[in-house]
Amino acid sequence: MITTPLTGDLIHGALELERTDVGLRVHRLPAWARAQAADAQLTMVESQPAGVRVVVTTTARHLELRALATRYTYRGAPARPDGVFDVVVDGALVAQGSLDGATLVTMDPRTGGVETTPGEVRAVVAGNLPEGEKRVEIWLPHQETLELVELRSDAPVQGVPAPGRRWVHHGSSISQGSNATHPTGTWAAVAAMTGGVDLLNLGFGGSAMVDPFVARTIRDLPADLLSVSFGINVVNADVMRRRAFRPAVHGFLDTVREGHPETP
Repeated sequence: MITTPLTGDLIHGALELERTDVGLRVHRLPAWARAQAADAQLTMVESQPAGVRVVVTTTARHLELRALATRYTYRGAPARPDGVFDVVVDGALVAQGSLDGATLVTMDPRTGGVETTPGEVRAVVAGNLPEGEKRVEIWLPHQETLELVELRSDAPVQGVPAPGRRWVHHGSSISQGSNATHPTGTWAAVAAMTGGVDLLNLGFGGSAMVDPFVARTIRDLPADLLSVSFGINVVNADVMRRRAFRPAVHGFLDTVREGHPETP
């Protein structure tokens, strides 16, 4: 087996890779934006790699992705299903798997207390892949935090440039994936794969709050298509009324247009 360290040229759909004691933690917002929010909910969901995938070309028929997952649960509530990895070969979903074990963070909504049970690095395996040269995408779970360690394969792997047009989308849990059962089953992933575009999913569960730092992030990114979805989190968190919401949305869009005056 060949061991390949995971680096930015193999990972699509992330904005930042933070080096930890274990590996690379995936982020969908830059560090300066996370610092401006200083919000536990956003910190949790932006590190859940919705739309992020490891992309390589290879003749390998056996791949193993080693990582440490962090899963979140609420005391007294049923645990969510383990996060799913989707293996896509030349555009077709061929395999799925989950990590056998994870760090577990249990939150108590009554007291605000948090209890953490450490986990260990595990591997998700994709075997019996088709013969010959192929493009392999491993879509990461959209609702659990990951620290990526390495990729193992029975043949060399190479990074792949992203496809032509880049679609940047920002929204709530509906955009992150909400009740989707696997990462290529979220509506944003389905739309991107159908349209043949490179997805950057900035859907943040419970956190589409018309934040200026998200607008500045989008303003400064390369993008060929843009979309935003606002409303549900502003209402269910009761963060502003119509008088504040309307100019906030205009300000958000004006900031984005500073960097993308003509982008659809």
